[in-house]
Amino acid sequence: MAVLTLRAKPELWAQAPYPSTIAYLDSAIASGAAPGAALGISYHGDWYVHGTGRLGIDDSTRPSGSTVYDLASLTKVIGLTTVLMMAVDSGLIGLDSPIQRYVPAFAGRNKSRVTVRMLLVHASGLPDWRPLFKETTSRSDAFALADTTPLDTLPGTQFKYSDLGAIVLTQAAEAVYHQRIDSVLTEQVFTPLGMTSSRYLPPESWLGRIAPTENDPWRGRILRGEVHDENAARMDGVSGHAGLFSTTTDLLGFGDWLLGAARNGSVTPKISARTVADFLTSQNIPAGSSHALGWDTPPGPGSGLLLSPTSFGHTGFTGTSIWIDPSRELVIVLLSNRVHPSRENNRMSAVRRAVADRVVRDLLLLGTAR
Repeated sequence: MAVLTLRAKPELWAQAPYPSTIAYLDSAIASGAAPGAALGISYHGDWYVHGTGRLGIDDSTRPSGSTVYDLASLTKVIGLTTVLMMAVDSGLIGLDSPIQRYVPAFAGRNKSRVTVRMLLVHASGLPDWRPLFKETTSRSDAFALADTTPLDTLPGTQFKYSDLGAIVLTQAAEAVYHQRIDSVLTEQVFTPLGMTSSRYLPPESWLGRIAPTENDPWRGRILRGEVHDENAARMDGVSGHAGLFSTTTDLLGFGDWLLGAARNGSVTPKISARTVADFLTSQNIPAGSSHALGWDTPPGPGSGLLLSPTSFGHTGFTGTSIWIDPSRELVIVLLSNRVHPSRENNRMSAVRRAVADRVVRDLLLLGTAR
């Protein structure tokens, strides 16, 4: 029996909600796409959460809305991008300012041409990744190596999804707020929004509800409550590119808040509707790219084919995704630990796309789409 959570008007679910979506996800998890998953859907503010499978190979607990997952690259949008939205809105950071204004150590050929906007749309010219965890021994050394990594291409000319770019932006955020990014998020985002199960470095008391990730050859153990991303681990578990842990229900609340902020602005955390809209709009940098500022837009990974063109979202390496469709007031959160016990399992990529499409189809078939 799946774990279900409803926060909805009873008449809305006269029939079982999202029958095709749930049947598909149950089947995909049962056939090995991931040990388990928690799906959350907010539709016009009405919530539905479905847990399926198990936490891990040695833990038969069924996931639920309170299961804590390693978000991986969802950290870039839930965490880093949100902090940067606040910083831009308050005038602490300029989108078209050179990143060197905030991170003087970002030095090298053509780097003076790299702007905050270019980094947010992954068009800075930086390479996608390098093994900082092997090349450095501390958070400060990892920052220094990211800052001095040469550009692969001229700024603004090519799209290359880059963890290094997010690491550089982390330093900018921390410089203008004068504190580490985990403190900024806890004080200014998670606490005001009531996201009590969202944080870096989850405490030991959460361990029983955290889904394990990989049997990591570098650390020599199955990870549970430790960030999966090796570079983030080298950075004391706290970076803008990875490191956040959260739950389906917390992210539904975040998605509802962001939808409201895009329409009307938000008081806590304070961001104007104009700034939010700017961040959620595809920048077309370089030409043809689907990326907004931090966020992706359709046809991005995991979006499927049926979400509206104004939708935005992101995916994470551990098997996570969030997609938000403003035209339908729809939030779709899918969290899993597909890397448990090995990252070689790549089946969740297709599952995330299919789930997004099936949610939309179910809404249309049930006649509840508005």
